[in-house]
This record gives sequence, C-alpha cells and structure tokens, in this order.
Amino acid sequence: MLADEPVDGFTRLSPAGDGRHLFVSGPGGFTALDLGSWTEAHGDHGHSYAGTPRLTTYTVEAEAPGHVVPHAGGVTLFDDGTGRYQTLDLEDRGDLDDRRPRLRSGAVPRAHHGLAVELDARTVLHTVGDERSRDGVRVVDASGAVLTESRDCPGIHGETFAGEVAVLGCEDGVLLVEQDRIRKVDSPDRYGRIGNQAGHERSAYVLGDYKSDPEAELERPTRVSVVDTRDASLRLVDLPASYSFRSLGRTPGGDGLVLGTDGALHVIDVRGAQVRRSVPVTQPWREPTDWQEPRPTLFVAGDRAYVTEPAGQELHVVDLGTLEVVATHALPQTPNELSGTAG
Repeated sequence: MLADEPVDGFTRLSPAGDGRHLFVSGPGGFTALDLGSWTEAHGDHGHSYAGTPRLTTYTVEAEAPGHVVPHAGGVTLFDDGTGRYQTLDLEDRGDLDDRRPRLRSGAVPRAHHGLAVELDARTVLHTVGDERSRDGVRVVDASGAVLTESRDCPGIHGETFAGEVAVLGCEDGVLLVEQDRIRKVDSPDRYGRIGNQAGHERSAYVLGDYKSDPEAELERPTRVSVVDTRDASLRLVDLPASYSFRSLGRTPGGDGLVLGTDGALHVIDVRGAQVRRSVPVTQPWREPTDWQEPRPTLFVAGDRAYVTEPAGQELHVVDLGTLEVVATHALPQTPNELSGTAG
C-alpha cells in the first residue's frame, strides 16, 4: 500500500484520461486523486516520473457527481443534480493542485442521470432526459445550438468510444454518434438493454452487457453484446455464467473480457462473437442485489488484468499475454471500486 486517504460517504473512482489522475466522486463533487506516476512524451520517446500518491485539493464542485468521460485530451464531468457539465484539458500531465486548469461549462435543459463529452473543440454530445426518464442524445455547438439529435434511445445509459465513434446504450440497442451523424443499432429483442460498454481506441467493435427481462428486479444475464460500429450490426455471445456491471474489459489487442460469476475471466473474440478462452481467477460468486455492495471487479491496465475478490480481501493479477494468474495480493480492507492509470 502506497497511500490511505479517508473520504466520507460512498465514493466512486474514474480515470481522468491523462495517465496520472483519477477523479473521486463523493459528497461535494469530483476530487482529483494523483496516483503519483506518469509519462511525458518527448519526441520519439517518453520520460517517466514517480512520486507519492495523494488526494489533491483540486475539486470540481457538483451537487450529485455522476459520469466522468475522458476523450480527445479532455475530460468532462457531469452533475446529475443540476445537469451542468464541466470540461478541463488534461494533455499536460502536471499536478492539478498547481495547474488549476480553466473549466469550460455547459448544461443540459433538464437535470437527470446523464453524461456529456466534448467530441472536439467545437461540439459537445450530451444525453437528454429528466428526473423520470431519459430517451436520447444531442450534439450541440459552442453556442448551444443543436447540430443533430436522436430521441430513439429509451433509458439511455453508459458510454464508450470505438475510435472516434461514441457508443451509448439504450433499452433496445445502442446509438452510434460520429460528429453530426447518429445511427441506431437495434437489439434482437424488443427489450434488450445495453447499459455498460467497453470500447477500444483501435477497434471498431464494442463489448456491452445485455439484459432482456424488463420485469426483473436484478437480472443476472448470461449473454453479452458485440456491436460493429462500421456496419451498425449487433451480435450476442452466450456465456457459461452471469456477470455484473463491473465485469467488462478489453485486452490490448482488442478482444473482449468478461469476469463471470463462475470465477473465470472469459476472453471474447469480438470479430467472431464467441468465447475464445477462459481462465479461472476467483472462487464462484453471486452478484449482490445492492449495486453499491462489493463484488469481484475487473480493471485492465496495459497487458495486465486486475481482479478483486472481496470475499478473500485479495487482488489477483492476470497476464493477458499468457492468460495466467501471475500474482495475488492480500488487501488490508474489502475492495469495492477499482481503477488506475498506466503511469
């Protein structure tokens, strides 16, 4: 353990996208956590640095901090309580306490559990909804004028990128957003909810969860979705076990990863839409009903997959090249959220 930073309330961790910081979402807003290692580009190589991890004093205020979306050298922080979103540039990997970058702000018409992201310096994508429902997305320019929109995405939730294509989940498929072009990909079921996605910057394929029972209090799905953003197609992959919203990841080469309740890490061939290989990592587990309760969680950094096992207070490390568990670390507390940076 390199640092122990007490914080109040239930907190969430989100990469800032600069290879150095995470944002800790908690009471009062988003506070930057400096993980203490980073690399600065220098011509055809990089210079790497290491310091002491610490919770900074840099906080972006929010009434109900929600999604954190890094993209194109910036990161956008969304306040579910007010509908305000704020973007800061993070191409410079300097200390946020010292830099205090200037924020660019905007707001959605009505507050909701949503998200926003700058597609480039001139356009912003944001979800559309209110306290009762969410049903679409808009792309607006710097003045707030609507460039394009779609209201064909009931229950819109979650986002990722396949290169420059933004992918957002719906209760009946996904939306693909690329600048001023929006395409809908329909689920094969009337209710086929995709709310959590894992993209890859060099892959046209997006891995997503898939739920098909609208009446379930907590559905434990055994299928995942694979969307090809080139032809707007969607295929389903059957798994030997269920999984949770903290189970999805990608390998460095673009294959999908799903941490199953059977304790195995399943590798998904996204091109062929099939399970390619499975490696045992944890003991079998069952997803808790309360989403805030700990459950085994997957996080990928570089060529390593990190998997928590709350029941044993352990962290397992999987080499994604050999698909072998190469280390197991005892943890001083029960792990819940898990995140990191490449340093």
